Amino acid sequence: MKVILVCKSVSHGNTQRVAEAIGQVLGGRVVAPADIDPAELADYDLVGFGSGIYNMAFHPELRRFIAALPTGRRRTAFVFRTSGFPQPPFRRYVTTLTRDIERKGFDVVDTFDCRGFDTWLPLRLVGGIRKGHPDAADLTAARAFAENLQARTTSAP
Repeated sequence: MKVILVCKSVSHGNTQRVAEAIGQVLGGRVVAPADIDPAELADYDLVGFGSGIYNMAFHPELRRFIAALPTGRRRTAFVFRTSGFPQPPFRRYVTTLTRDIERKGFDVVDTFDCRGFDTWLPLRLVGGIRKGHPDAADLTAARAFAENLQARTTSAP
């Protein structure tokens, strides 16, 4: 199975660490949206899309990358994210991104969420939240997510 993770990690490298843990299990490479042509994703069996959450949304560069994807055959995908807070019920950004990915011909089979060190503006005044995250337990959870995903996607018809 050919795997790639398209990851935008900015502030503290939180999402990059999670992407690398997932990619290590799946045998996939991790690339930034700017480092790959959207049309190249057609060559992959499984594609991960992830970023940190900024102002209750995925990073704009990742969203623009997804918007630029050509519509194609059905491929398998997953979404991952890091954030200081869980997704609020009034702003379903995971659902929105998943829908955008599915419109491009992907079957989004799972999502992974991880708390991460967050110093977004008002939080910076108090030194941020979730210091030390993702930690060893978070990265173990990311690898377990990848193992489960791998078992489900390689046994699928």
